[in-house]
Amino acid sequence: MDIEKIQAAIKLEKVDGWLFCDFHNRDHLGLKILGLNSSGMATRRWFYFIPVNGEPIKLVHRVEPTKLDSLPGKKISYSSWSELHRNLQMLLGKPSRIAMQYSPMNAIPYVSIVDGGTIDLIRSFGHEVVSSANLVQQFEALLDEDAVATHYQAGKLVDMILNETFEEIRKSIKDGKYRTEYDIQQFIGRRFKESGLTTDDLPIVGTNDHPANPHFAPTIENAREIRPGDRLLIDLWAKLDRPGAIYYDITWCAYIGANPPEDYKRAFEIVRDARRAGFDFLKRNLASGKKVAGWEVDEVVRLYVSKAGYGEYFTHRTGHSIGEEVHGNGANIDNFETQDQRLLVPGCLFSLEPGIYIEGEMGVRSELNVFINYDYTPIVTGREQSELVLIQ
Repeated sequence: MDIEKIQAAIKLEKVDGWLFCDFHNRDHLGLKILGLNSSGMATRRWFYFIPVNGEPIKLVHRVEPTKLDSLPGKKISYSSWSELHRNLQMLLGKPSRIAMQYSPMNAIPYVSIVDGGTIDLIRSFGHEVVSSANLVQQFEALLDEDAVATHYQAGKLVDMILNETFEEIRKSIKDGKYRTEYDIQQFIGRRFKESGLTTDDLPIVGTNDHPANPHFAPTIENAREIRPGDRLLIDLWAKLDRPGAIYYDITWCAYIGANPPEDYKRAFEIVRDARRAGFDFLKRNLASGKKVAGWEVDEVVRLYVSKAGYGEYFTHRTGHSIGEEVHGNGANIDNFETQDQRLLVPGCLFSLEPGIYIEGEMGVRSELNVFINYDYTPIVTGREQSELVLIQ
């Protein structure tokens, strides 16, 4: 943790300080940014204040006095709630603008962690509480070269396993020994383990109307056999099985046969071209020196799908931040579920994944990952699906 770098960022945000607080290890973002771990007792509240200028201040309970000893700064202790309130008011000083893990109206739930009562307490001292979302992105979600390298390594393995999966399905069709959606999901999971990958959840594998639910989860009970004439969606995500590794997350669509139905082919081409429109918008604007926020890219993609007549069927944001968790804590490509006003800056990694979901008929999604390089150039980090995969 670089205090001077954090204070410089606080100054750019035009706030007077960043207040971290925790109880029972609830703020995983704060723990990571401060370099703390979740081991040991965590039964009392603690606060850590980094002012825009000067020395940080720690406030800890006398029952757990060493909780923040790894951090720089002056230490103050408390026992009773009244002493906590007095000391907290003292360390924050005169009324000012304080950044916390808070998001007005819960607009960015990833950083909306501090409980409402604590927000009330800080406001009762006369302070204005503002969101730390931009600071969190800078110090938790932006990736360095080593982290990005793990993403690329995972991508090569995931792409390889996707090819193997299509071949596994092809062989089952040829032999007439049809595999179910669940079978294929389990095949991918096994190949992840054998290839040194890990994932928080197993892949989405769905045929026909199953992926009209964007998060369809195949089970033994609900799984269908994958047969000729089926439309197929596979969404798979994984990372290297090592600390600090970054996820790779893609979705591809296929058809079991040589001649996909026109409505399916058209839906795929619309989401493919909408995805390209979003990437082109981002690339064009960054090249001209303009700043681009996540919501703006979503707006371009969503407008393309809407103009094609499928706007009501595009029922989720265009993309999400990617990090050590598949849904990371940086800017999302979103002006639908939320309006994410965070800027897409060097070090951001995120998905672009427009979709069309028609209940009872089909679900189509085209997903790839984009990294904002350190020269502000957006890069597609893996393969791009241009046409439906035909499994004959």
